[in-house]
Amino acid sequence: MPGQSGELLKRYRIRRIVNTFIAAAVAGSWLAMALYGKGSLAENGLGNLKYFTVQSNLLEGAVSVLWLLVSGSGSAWEQRAERLKYIAAAAVGLTFAVVIGFLGPLYGYRAMFTGANLFFHMIIPLVSMAEIMFLSDALFTTKDNNYTVIPPLVYGTAYLINNLINGTGEWPDTNDWYAFLAWGYPAGIAIFAVICAVTWLLGFLMRKIHPGRKPFS
Repeated sequence: MPGQSGELLKRYRIRRIVNTFIAAAVAGSWLAMALYGKGSLAENGLGNLKYFTVQSNLLEGAVSVLWLLVSGSGSAWEQRAERLKYIAAAAVGLTFAVVIGFLGPLYGYRAMFTGANLFFHMIIPLVSMAEIMFLSDALFTTKDNNYTVIPPLVYGTAYLINNLINGTGEWPDTNDWYAFLAWGYPAGIAIFAVICAVTWLLGFLMRKIHPGRKPFS
C-alpha cells in the first residue's frame, strides 16, 4: 500500500492477519462441527446450517475472505467489504450476546463453550467486533447501522414461517431448536424483535467506540 503512513500500514497488516485467522477459524470450526459435532446446539453434517450461530459465523468467514481479496485495491468492492464486515460483526456479536443472556442459562455455559462452539460463540464474535472497533478505517453511518438487523430479521422470519408451516414438533425432532416459541408465538415474535434491537445496539456501540477514521484509499 504505497503512500500510506506507518500507522496505517501497520494496522492494515494486522487486519490481514486477523481476517486470515477468522476465515481459518470459521472453516475449521464448521468442519469440526459437521464431522464431529455433538451435544447442545451442535449437529453432524449439514444439519448445523439451521443455526443462526453457524450461519452468522459462515457469513463472517466469507466476508473476511472477501476483505482479504479486495482490501487495498481502492475499488468500490473495498468499501462494500468494509460494510459487510460491520454487518457480519454485529451478527456474530448477537450470537455471543444471546449465548451469554439466554442460551447459556438454558443449556449450560459449559455446552455453549465446548469444541467448535467455543469459537462460534465467543472467540470469533469477540475478535470480529474488536476488529471493527479498533482496526477498521471505515466511517459507518446510521444507514449502515440499520443494515445490521437484516441477518436476524431474515432468519427470524424464516424460523417463524418454518414452524407455522411444518409445526413445532417435539424434542429432539423440533423446528423450535432455540426454544424461542416455548411460550407461544407472540412471545417468540417479541423475542425476535428484541434480538433485532440488540443487533442494532451492538452495531451502534461498535460505531461509537471505533475512532471513525477515513477508509483506506
